[in-house]
Amino acid sequence: MKLTSLTVATLLALAASTAAQSPVPVRGKGLTAVEGLKVGHFTLTERPTGCTVVLVDGEGAPGGVSQRGAAPGTRETDLLDPLNLVDKVNAIVLAGGSAYGLDAAQGVVRYLEERKIGWNVGAAGVVPIVPSAILFDLGFGGDPKIRPTADCGYRAAQAASEAEVAEGNVGAGAGATLGKVAGRDRSMKGGIGSAAIRLPNGLTVAALVAVNAVGDVIDPATGQVVAGARTADGKSLADARKLLRDGSLLRAVAPRAAENTTIAVVATNARLTKAEVNRVALMADDGLSRALSPAHTIGDGDTVFALATGRWSGQADASIIGALAADVLSEAIVRAATQAQSLGGLPSARELGTVPARFK
Repeated sequence: MKLTSLTVATLLALAASTAAQSPVPVRGKGLTAVEGLKVGHFTLTERPTGCTVVLVDGEGAPGGVSQRGAAPGTRETDLLDPLNLVDKVNAIVLAGGSAYGLDAAQGVVRYLEERKIGWNVGAAGVVPIVPSAILFDLGFGGDPKIRPTADCGYRAAQAASEAEVAEGNVGAGAGATLGKVAGRDRSMKGGIGSAAIRLPNGLTVAALVAVNAVGDVIDPATGQVVAGARTADGKSLADARKLLRDGSLLRAVAPRAAENTTIAVVATNARLTKAEVNRVALMADDGLSRALSPAHTIGDGDTVFALATGRWSGQADASIIGALAADVLSEAIVRAATQAQSLGGLPSARELGTVPARFK
């Protein structure tokens, strides 16, 4: 297939622009490096589970979504379609608790309504727009009837701030586990991770993710397995890629459908249309495939939300932003594995000694 001169010119322009503006990590902030966003966690004490809330300042921001896992649990994702009316999102909620955890979003709706934030419906007031996604953690760490409620969402919204995003065993990642391709007894602890990058011209792209994946976490920079399925003795990593290829998984206890899922929010300070921010979400989803192996399985409900706060006045290019979003999401996934702590009989990457040197 031949490339047209326009396509070639576009690709060359993108490459030149990216080379001239090499992104650098934004240390210590994570998603809150994007102006106009606040992040809050609430973690239940009775069982490791909880929720994470991303609040958008002001009237909200255009939102998008990419949903490629086969076992999703979501709320208000249809309205993010560019064909549909509502053009602003006021908050996004990530939660544990499987479908029960969708209740957390209602608490955020109440929090926003009390502050008169939402879609203006005239004399009837406002309707807060709060898309949400959940992961399955009901089988981990105690009574499965303990799960996030509306009160959890309300408290996470109350706790939201522009401070550095807390990572590890908090919020939606409190009960997250990963590397379940060879069975839950050989899995490891997952959690919350967040990362951000900024170009010299001020364009910022960031991600926050709760990693509860079937697959292993892979560092895209080196190809190293950071966390995932362990060997039978539990002392080292088995590498799901090898297990897939040598037929070992045909003899393993497969993870049950819907008991996993990686859920994420990527954001930029650029000004994008609703259609463009959906393209960013789709491109960002590639970050899951780079840092998780396998990803988007029958047992995962992988969902990636995107936001564009419009606080940066520069010339936005959705293709560059989407490419950066994929990079920063994969980095956030690796951070989720490196910042998690051992819990419930499952080791963390730090306990196993598999954290990449750049995170030590």
